[in-house]
Parts: sequence; C-alpha cells; structure tokens
Amino acid sequence: MKFTFAWLKDHLETTATLDQIETGLTAIGLEVEGIHDPAKQLDGFIVGHVLAADRHPNADKLQLCTVDTGNGAIQVVCGAPNARVGLKVILALPGTLIPHNGEVLKKGNVRGVESQGMMCSWRELKLGEDHDGIAELAADLDPGVRLLDVMSFDPMIEISVTPNRADCLGVRGVARDLAAFGLGSLKPLKVEPVPGAFKSPIGVRLEFEAETANACPLFAGRHIRGVRNGDSPQWLKDRLTAIGLRPISVLVDITNFFTYDLSRPLHVFDAAKVKGDIRARPARAGETLAALNGKTYALEEGMTVIADDAGPEGLAGIIGGEHSGCTEATTEVFLEAAYFDPIRTAATGRKLEILSDARFRFERGVDPAFVVPAMELATRMIIDLCGGEASEPVIAGTEPDWQKSIVLRPERVAALGGVEVQTARQEAILNDLGCAVAEHDDGLLINPPSWRGDITAEHDLVEEIIRVNGYDNIPSVPLPRSPMPKPILTAGQRRGGWVRRQLASRGLVETVTWSFLPEAQAKLFGGGQPEMHLANPISSDLDVMRPSVLPNLIAATGRNADRGIRDLGLFEIGPQFDGPEPGQQRQIAAGIRAGKARGRHWAESARPVDAFDAKADAIAAIAAAGANPDSLQVVAEAPGWYHPGRSGSLKLGNKLIALFGEIHPGILGNLDVKGPVVGFELFLEALPPAKTKATKARPLLKASAFQPLERDFAFTLDSAVSADAVVRAARGVDKALVADVTVFDLYEGDKMAAGKKSLAITVTLQPVEKTLTDEEIEAVGARIVQAVAKATGGELRG
Repeated sequence: MKFTFAWLKDHLETTATLDQIETGLTAIGLEVEGIHDPAKQLDGFIVGHVLAADRHPNADKLQLCTVDTGNGAIQVVCGAPNARVGLKVILALPGTLIPHNGEVLKKGNVRGVESQGMMCSWRELKLGEDHDGIAELAADLDPGVRLLDVMSFDPMIEISVTPNRADCLGVRGVARDLAAFGLGSLKPLKVEPVPGAFKSPIGVRLEFEAETANACPLFAGRHIRGVRNGDSPQWLKDRLTAIGLRPISVLVDITNFFTYDLSRPLHVFDAAKVKGDIRARPARAGETLAALNGKTYALEEGMTVIADDAGPEGLAGIIGGEHSGCTEATTEVFLEAAYFDPIRTAATGRKLEILSDARFRFERGVDPAFVVPAMELATRMIIDLCGGEASEPVIAGTEPDWQKSIVLRPERVAALGGVEVQTARQEAILNDLGCAVAEHDDGLLINPPSWRGDITAEHDLVEEIIRVNGYDNIPSVPLPRSPMPKPILTAGQRRGGWVRRQLASRGLVETVTWSFLPEAQAKLFGGGQPEMHLANPISSDLDVMRPSVLPNLIAATGRNADRGIRDLGLFEIGPQFDGPEPGQQRQIAAGIRAGKARGRHWAESARPVDAFDAKADAIAAIAAAGANPDSLQVVAEAPGWYHPGRSGSLKLGNKLIALFGEIHPGILGNLDVKGPVVGFELFLEALPPAKTKATKARPLLKASAFQPLERDFAFTLDSAVSADAVVRAARGVDKALVADVTVFDLYEGDKMAAGKKSLAITVTLQPVEKTLTDEEIEAVGARIVQAVAKATGGELRG
C-alpha cells in the first residue's frame, strides 16, 4: 500500500514529523517497507533561465541554448520541443546525479558541440511520467536558486498490510489507526447526497438464485450526463503518479483515486455503449470478455459478471470490459458501486490469473456499509471535475448483515496480552477505531464497525487494544525456571545417531528405502510368508514387508551401477520385519560396499571389496554404539544370502549381534546386480546397554620409556579353530604386558596334514617398569604357547 505524506494529512490532522509517522506505523503493525523522499535526490538541481535558443549547427531537431545559472551562463544542447528564450527550467550541472537513470552527469559532446549541463523533464527527476519536453517553472523564479528552496516535494510511504486489514488498503484507514495511536485526529468525512436531476435511463438488477445471492448482495449506480472527459487536474495526477499509477483520464483517475483513498473500488461505464439495464449475474457457458487490459478471457459458469443486454461488460470486483470503457469522447457515464463476495472474487481472479487493485481489495473484504456513500462521494467529484448532472440513484439489493456484538472482559487484555491497560484506555482505543462501546454485566459490549470484518471475537478486540497501545509497551518477562527437561531421545535413538555418524564418516552414503519389497526378493532373504503380505500395497511389486534391509540396498547399488557408479557404499538404519506380531520388528543398521575398495594407483594395485571390509564397518558401528568389539566372538556362521566361507557373525555369548560377509553370487544374480558386493547387518537392539560411568578426570597418558618388542608364533591347528580364539588366548596371558596380537599368515595346503592349518601371529610386548631379560621374554613366550594350546588344542610349529 502506497500513499504520500500530504495525502495522509488529507485525513489526519497532525503535527507529527515524517519520522514519527514512520515509527508509529511500524509500532501499530503497519510495517513500513520504505519511504521515498524525492527531496533527497534533488539537492544538486538549480533554477536555470534560457537566455538564447539557437539552432544546432549540425542537427535540425536540436537547439543550442544559453542558460543563466545565476553564476554565469553555460551552453546546453537540448532536443526538447518547448525549449525557448525566457523559459525558467530545472538545470543539472556536471557532477549531479540524475534520479531517473542513476548516472552522474558529465560534460558531453553532441554532434560536435559541447553541452555543459542538462535541462530536465519531470520524468528525469522521477517526479512524473511527462517526458515530452523539459519541465517549466514559474517565470518569477531567480536563476541559480536551489530547486529545493522553491518547490516542495511530497514523500511517498509504502507499508505492508496483512490480509485481514482491508481497511488499511485505503489512506483513510491508515489515518484512523494513527489517530487511535495518538499521532493526531481523524478528520471527518462529509458525505452529502447529490440530488438527482432526472430518472436514470439505465437500471440495475441482481439476477441470482437464492443459493448464490451472496455473490452480489448490493449494487448501486447512477447515470451522469454532460461530462467532459479529459486530463485530470494536476493535484490528482500528482497523487496517482506518486504511488506509481499512470494517469489515464479524469473519469478513470477518479475511480483509481477512490480505490486508494477510501479502499473503495468503483467503475464507470460509457453509458452510450450500454445496452439496456446493468445487471450482476453468473456467467453463462461460452461467454467471453474483452477486458481493459487488452486480453480476452473465456468465462466459466458461476463467475460473477456485470452485464447488459448484449453480454458481459466486466468481471465483478476484478476488471472492467473494453467495450464500455470511457474515452475522450465520452459524454455520459454510469457509475457503479457494489459489494461482491470476497471468496468468489478471489476464486475468479486466480482462475483467470488477473491481479488488479480492485480484486486485491474485494477479496479481502471491503466495507459493506460504504457502497452508497462511496457512490455519492464519487458522484460529487465527477461533477466537480467533469461537469454534468446526475440522475437519481438506482439501487438493487440490500446491505449485507455485518453487525455483531462482542462482550469484552477488560481483564482479558492482561491475561492474553501480558500488559495492563486501564479500562478507560481500552474504551478510548476501541472508540477511536470506530467501535461502539457500551456497558455490560460482564464488562464492555463492543459493536465493531462495518469496515472491520476481521474483528469477530473477544481475542480480536484484545489484539486491537494491545496493538494500538503499542507493542513496545508489552513488558519483557523471563520464562519461569523449571527443572531440566527429560531427554527427548531414547537411548536407542541416541545410539542410532552415533552409528549413523560413524558409518557416514567411513564413506558410506545414507539411504532411506521402502519398508516393503517384491515377494520374490523377500524369499531370497528368508521372508515372503503369507502373513507378511500387505493388504493394500502402494504398488503390485511392493507387496511384502522386508525381512532384511539388505535387498533394498543391493537393488539401489544395481541402479547406481546402471548409471555408471559401480564403486560405492550405502547404509540404512531402519526396521526389518520378522513377523506380523508386536515385538517381531527389529531396528537394523545395515550397509553394503560394491566394486573396488581401492582404485587403480601407481603405488599399489586395485583391490575389490571383501568380507573384511564389511567386518570393519560392522565393528566400527558397534564401537560407535558404545559396545566393546573386543568382547565379541567371531563365528564362521551366516545365513544363506551370504557367501559360505566368506562370511561370518559377531556374537556375545550365544546372542547374535551382527552378520557380515560377501553377498552370495546367486542372490546377486537374482537381483541382476554384478559383484562383488559385501554387506553387514547390525542388530542394534541386541547390543548390551552402554555402561554409565561416573564423570571423572581422564588419567594422564602413561607412555612407556622402554622399547616394545615383537615375537612371532606359528601354530598347527584344526581347520575348524578360528583365528579369533588364538588371538584371544594370546592376549589374555598378560593384559598389562601384551599390547597387541595380530594374525599375519594362514596356510592350508598339501604340506599340512588333512584337517589341519597353520596360523601365525605376532605378539607385541610393551614393558612399562623395566627392560625385559631374555629369561622373562622366554617365560612369557612359553605362557602364550601354553594358553593357545589350552584354548585351541594347537601346537607350536617347529
């Protein structure tokens, strides 16, 4: 919403400055988007006096003018047709910023002649749209005087209006709010009926069925003859130009003025082009409208139109028709003032994609009680500016029922708004906003005005009181202290977050896949039972709850490979469904890797992913979840969708914690995915709860001053003995001395007896108190051999 400071003062009696008005508008919820003060851009312009205007020696349409600047004369090349001797002009000297293009004026050469300044038009100063010639000033002005000293400029204010405040889409509504805020008083609006000199030859009718009668409950108009439609007076042009509207003709400009001045859209028809009576009715199938914007619209049944005997002449509350538009030849008009249903207006405007000032106001709800008064005011202005005489008013329908009564309990202002406002102050605010206030047993009985359709309940009144009293007057109150809230996330949810971050840090990309999959794929992973079928699947091929997260991840890997991404890792944390009953759903962290674990490089050869990559991912996830991987046993057991001999499981006692390994080639073939693909499944709910330890200072690092030493051991073992059992036995000999145990060799060949294998380990000893003697080293070695033999039945190889 735009208006000028002087325009605001037409409705507001005030001594407030522009800065005070700006502050007040924002304080009452009418946020100021910006203020454009032309004076700030015109500081360098002066009055010039044209002393001579000679023909340019090298151009027929240019003149070479000698202009008095008050401090000597300069030469200016000008192409304006009205440049002449004796004219007082607005002169810009080199170094002056031109508002229209934002450029600094420099001396220039025009057709071989130097131009030392510029005589400006109103458009170049952004003070109007007139650029047919240079601006002409009063003849009695002295040359060299600053333009700001001889002319006054009206700042333009732009505010943001919320959708419920249709009344503030008119300058008077803004002035009313400022008056209630205490920045002046609202000037009275005098509405004096214009006596009718004759009976209108054009009548008005409402042609709606009972169920659609609210589309246009009230339609008023009158015929005005003998008008002269030409240019608007300068004050009206200035008002419209200042807010960005283009003056068209005095009749059209009057309707635009009322739209912004009083938030009351109106329309004028060229009465000579109207056939029969004007009526509001629903559009009929096949009707079209050639609108004033130059476009033709196909109308749908039910849209509200304004029509005559020949057909639609306008879209109600949105835009007029081109056929009956006013021109310079118009001598008689029919003035329309009506109330249109906001919902139908908005629906029609959106359907046809028309956004007009009229629609913007009607769809938000204009004043239903201001239809006839607005017609009277517009009639008076038309007669004053265009001449002519008016007919008697013609009115169809009745004013819609807008009256309502609301009981306000004064104490609710403090209860809802947090600020104490005296009852007398509450009454004064509501009175200033146009409400009727009376005593009531429970407090105050409030009747909101017709232009405030947004006030419907007690809380709306409270909001108005707080708003006008000033949001800045609401005290800042700290929230009451309360005990620390309980954690929102459960332990399992926090554990899932830790695992998610760890897997992402290892280069896996998180995915979210469906919790269901095709039956054929489910059967590959131990699922697909009848009770796991969906009663109403979203797709015929997504009909079974998933028994594992892996098949969806493998399918995603195949889709990426089809698009050229063959080396990747994915993971998902989500449910797998073991059965249809409660408790048969488990939270799983699953991941896969496909393609190469290490790409081609000059220093080392490429390596495909293997089971140990999946095992490493699973162990990292377990550690991130707060469990101790060293307490788990590695067992060469895995379900059928893993490759036998290249897979395993991690157990805590007899409890299964995780599965890992290479995906079975047969499974990959059924899923049409090329290998190798490895994966893991971590059962989060099977992990032991993380131990809570009392917070204490971390111990200082105890670095040993003695050199570590390594000893290698090779054992002959049964083929069924796991390497993990050997490592655990060696590590358990002396946890303080044995720093690390690693497997570095495995041999199962023809040099070994049937059912036997050779496993070699490196044991790192880290003394902390003294350097070990040979005897002590030999003693530790003997204990390691003894421990392994006891745990696995193995023998030290010679």
